[in-house]
Amino acid sequence: MSKSSHGLLKVNGTAAPKFTSVRNLFERNMNTAAEKNAQLCVYIGQEKVIDLWTSGPGQDFGPDTLVNIFSSGKSLESIAIAALFGQGLIQYDQPIATYWPEFSQNGKADLTVAQLMRHEAGLVAFDVSIKPQDLLRQSIKDNRVGEIIERQTPRYPSGVAGQREYHAVTRGWIVNELFRRLDPSNRTIGEYVSQALNGPLQADAVIGVEQPQLDSVNPVFPLNVGFHLRQTCRPAFLGRPVQHNFFQLAGNLVGILPNFRRGTARGAPSPIKGLTLDLFNDPSLVMGETPSANTHASARGMAKIAATLANGGQWQGVEILSPSAWQALHANPKDAAMGFKTTFTQGGIAKFSTPTNGSSRLERALNQGREGFYGWMGLGGSIFQWHPEKQIGFSFVPTSLHVLDLVNERAKTYQKEVLNCLDATH
Repeated sequence: MSKSSHGLLKVNGTAAPKFTSVRNLFERNMNTAAEKNAQLCVYIGQEKVIDLWTSGPGQDFGPDTLVNIFSSGKSLESIAIAALFGQGLIQYDQPIATYWPEFSQNGKADLTVAQLMRHEAGLVAFDVSIKPQDLLRQSIKDNRVGEIIERQTPRYPSGVAGQREYHAVTRGWIVNELFRRLDPSNRTIGEYVSQALNGPLQADAVIGVEQPQLDSVNPVFPLNVGFHLRQTCRPAFLGRPVQHNFFQLAGNLVGILPNFRRGTARGAPSPIKGLTLDLFNDPSLVMGETPSANTHASARGMAKIAATLANGGQWQGVEILSPSAWQALHANPKDAAMGFKTTFTQGGIAKFSTPTNGSSRLERALNQGREGFYGWMGLGGSIFQWHPEKQIGFSFVPTSLHVLDLVNERAKTYQKEVLNCLDATH
């Protein structure tokens, strides 16, 4: 048994002998960190080498339990657009309005698909909060979200078009509208993920949970911010239950808060009416499609999708992306500031590289320990990333959200240890 601040947790599952140190790290973290339940799954090539999860007394939490992975779902919408590219239905350098003429209103005529995917569309916030019922699949097909997007005017932090600013929620709504207009079957991204990824790969990732699946979803629990801040004052050797000490956390926050104050979302309506973190546990939102912030998945499912991407888009005879689509998804990485320097490809996935001299602490925190990976991460802790060179498919899915861990360094410890294990065998 492992003991955490939330009670007893039992670590279940397996890890190949080469990765015993990763299992030991997982068990130690479950014992000392502010965790409730979590899943960790890793593939090397097409072999599942780590498959671990925790469960507390009386808790129905297993390896296939679905949990909101928040922005880790952004990479699924990137895969969906890449699939359209592979069919010759879209080009990244073309204006969105080429495929969706009504989008051209109010200064959006020249915005390209790549700008949207790189968070450079100037559409971080809308002029109205969207109602949860308008995010249901049929409501999306009735264009309730689309007509709101069509009338928006781009805004940039300092008024310069093309500046990068994190589209935390809105990118997925825009991408969904673009995708469903071009998909030959007029599917939403939620339907695409279900039919083109989950079915063929037998993977669990859901955008828009249907009523019968609601019992498979485990709620998420934001770590109290006051508790988090107080615990940063404890030394690591005394079992600090959070990743950072006070000075590390302060350094991260100081680096990013000025950009939030200058951001275009300041003073704008909340993206979703009545939005709080608790709302993400409410069926009214769980059942809607917000691909950028409301995907429900297991680490097993996401790791298998990641492994498919690490293997060039192919998995045991299943092709989710053609070679040209895979290349396009990873092509043309571009550096730009987004509170700190980030590198996004034209397909909208982040590329993690060795930091350069003079990199900020946040840039180092984002990249060091996950060099060579692609993908993204989710609010509070989740990771969905892949490493093509070493053929790693990686996913970590927690139910305890450490929202002040801005670049998910808590989960990065597992990525770093996986890389260490592989390097030790060569």
